[in-house]
Amino acid sequence: MSALAKNYNRRKIAFKKGKGSFLYSTNGKKYLDFVQGIAVNSLGHSNPHLIKAINKQSKKVWHVSNAFLIPEGEKLSSRLAKKTFASAIIFQNSGAEATEAAIKVARRYFYSVGKPKKNRIICIKNSFHGRTIAAINASGSKKMIEGFGPKVPGFDHFEFGNLKSLKKKITNNTAAVLIETLLGEGGIKVHSKIFLKNLRKICNKKNILLILDEVQCGIGRSGKFFAFEHAKIKPDIVPIAKGIGGGFPIGAVLMTKKVASAMIPGTHGSTLGGNPLAMSVGNAVLDMIFKKGFLQNVQKISSYFNSELIKIKNDYPKLIKEVRGTGLLIGLQLFKEQAKFIKKLEDNKLLTIRAAENVVRILPPLNVKKSEINLAINIIRKVCKNLM
Repeated sequence: MSALAKNYNRRKIAFKKGKGSFLYSTNGKKYLDFVQGIAVNSLGHSNPHLIKAINKQSKKVWHVSNAFLIPEGEKLSSRLAKKTFASAIIFQNSGAEATEAAIKVARRYFYSVGKPKKNRIICIKNSFHGRTIAAINASGSKKMIEGFGPKVPGFDHFEFGNLKSLKKKITNNTAAVLIETLLGEGGIKVHSKIFLKNLRKICNKKNILLILDEVQCGIGRSGKFFAFEHAKIKPDIVPIAKGIGGGFPIGAVLMTKKVASAMIPGTHGSTLGGNPLAMSVGNAVLDMIFKKGFLQNVQKISSYFNSELIKIKNDYPKLIKEVRGTGLLIGLQLFKEQAKFIKKLEDNKLLTIRAAENVVRILPPLNVKKSEINLAINIIRKVCKNLM
């Protein structure tokens, strides 16, 4: 008898091993895994390079605390800073922690420059930034907040893609705008490049920090290291997690030099964040993603996958409403509730997961093979045919 709490609606499958894009169940079935831990296993299951890094570091030292220097973390932070907008990084253990840290950083910055009342955060209504108290209040979702009152003050909300709605929420006390660059849980919704460019301009004009949550869409999943690179803008703060650990718990908040100046000793911390074992895995992930041609291949194979999915949509226009996403963060929006479709895919040995707005979320590993994409395409087409 399991003593696990019932806060998850778990599927009745357990797995004994995984290899690359595939999972093998305890009852001997092989599944093409296009969930990958919900965009966590960026390099697939049991990646040899990550295994080597874990084995090597595990024989040295696992944890020492941030009371001491951690060379592996210094290396990872330097590599991230060199390749991105950031000048400073604080390591965490998860996306929710990274989001909480991002909120703290934004508020602390304005406190440090003598504007303590400039502390409100504007977010998208019905978005997703994690399940901690601040994160669920940032989401603006009544369903997520229900039962976890009182409501945490300091958050305002606007409608997705609506700059007029956003502008109405801005006051002299607005510290930051916090949005996912590409909404994941919210239905694989892509902001236009024009929206993101104009958002950056508004933040500049109003002296507001721009926080872009790249927990799910970052670390190569969009075809670029960060999804905001497609719009050619630079944020002030970026929380990351999921893909940077390749399956190992790592989170981080990246920030500009200006903003980081407020984070003096004692302003934030994490007991386990940035431990040597996690940092070694993070460095191993970057070894792969920073390889020449890696991200270009993500763009190439995702373009192929997207074009094939559009063909299926056109063949089944009464079933599939829209193909959404960027790179290998993909959504099939259905006209009807998606649970039956996801179950049929699972019955045919393809694992996917839901998102809001009747979306079937499809998240292959970034190093997925074309043959595996073709297998998924054939299964999706078969399920569409059987459901019509």
